[in-house]
Amino acid sequence: MKRTLIIPAMAFAIVTICASQGFAQTKKPAAAAKKPAAAASAAKGPSAAEIAEGKALMAKSDCAACHKPDGKLVGPGFKQIAKKYPYNEENKNSLAKKVVEGGSGVWGAIPMSPHPALSVDDAKKIVTYVLSVK
Repeated sequence: MKRTLIIPAMAFAIVTICASQGFAQTKKPAAAAKKPAAAASAAKGPSAAEIAEGKALMAKSDCAACHKPDGKLVGPGFKQIAKKYPYNEENKNSLAKKVVEGGSGVWGAIPMSPHPALSVDDAKKIVTYVLSVK
């Protein structure tokens, strides 16, 4: 009689252990299931407050002399820029650097003048607004 109890008990234990180890079902790897907080926040885009802050800084700058929201003036329109550069930290940082240092060749022969008096943080806020224009 002991054998009839031991075999089902062992089978139950093996099934329970396998199920708890994930053999009974397919699981995603833990690394793939979780996104880093920075990537998740960048993927969702900037907040309304961040956009408003960048827009206010833009209004105080000379950006409107060469750029407008909808189309090309001297430089590309904000919608064109936002279409070419999706909102993420890498694009925000590289474009802010271009705003401060100036640049040329990406949108044609006319260079963008540097803005050395603008802090990188303020340039990032302006870029956040520009990349939000759809």
